[in-house]
Amino acid sequence: PSSFTTSQPAVLVVCGPGNNGGDGLVCARHLKMFGYEPSVYYPKRPNKPLFEGLTTQCQKMDIPFLQEFPAEAALIDELYGLVVDAIFGFSFTGAVREPFGSILSTLERITVPIASIDIPSGWDVEKGKADGLQPDMLISLTAPKKAAMHFTGRYHFLGGRFVPAALQEKYALNLPPYPGTDCVLQL
Repeated sequence: PSSFTTSQPAVLVVCGPGNNGGDGLVCARHLKMFGYEPSVYYPKRPNKPLFEGLTTQCQKMDIPFLQEFPAEAALIDELYGLVVDAIFGFSFTGAVREPFGSILSTLERITVPIASIDIPSGWDVEKGKADGLQPDMLISLTAPKKAAMHFTGRYHFLGGRFVPAALQEKYALNLPPYPGTDCVLQL
C-alpha cells in the first residue's frame, strides 16, 4: 500500500450505475491484486452482461459487496484508508437522485482521501463544481475533462496512452508524452 492512503489498507469503492461504476469494479479488482482490501458498495447495478461480468470477477476474487452504505462519515474514516469515487462519470447530467445524494453528502464530510475516477461525482463536465465533493486525487481517463481545470486536490493522474494520434489531432487533445512504457502519468 502506498503513502497516499493511511496505514489502513482497506478501500471503499463506491460504484454508480453507469460506465464509471464499471471502472470502479475494475479498480477494485486491481486494488485487490496489489494487496489492498477493497469493499464495493454498488446500489444500482445495471442488468447488462458487461457489468454482471465485472461484478462476478470481483466476487470470484472474494471482494465483498456491502449491502448498506456506511451512513456516518466517522465510520468510513475509521474503517477505510481511501474511498474511490466511481459513482458518476463525464456523461452525468441532471439532478443527483437517491441514494447517491445521501452518499455524496456523507463523502463530503469524510477525512480519509478520496480518489475520483475521470471526474468528481456530481460535477458538471464543463464547469466543474465549486461546492460538493472535493477529492484529493483525480484519475482522468483518456484525456482530462474540461472540469479538471477546477480540481484543486493534491494528485492528478492521466491514464490513456492508447489514444491514437488521429484521435488526438481530431479533438486537439494535446496529451503529454508518457515516459517509457508507462500507461499512467502524473499531471
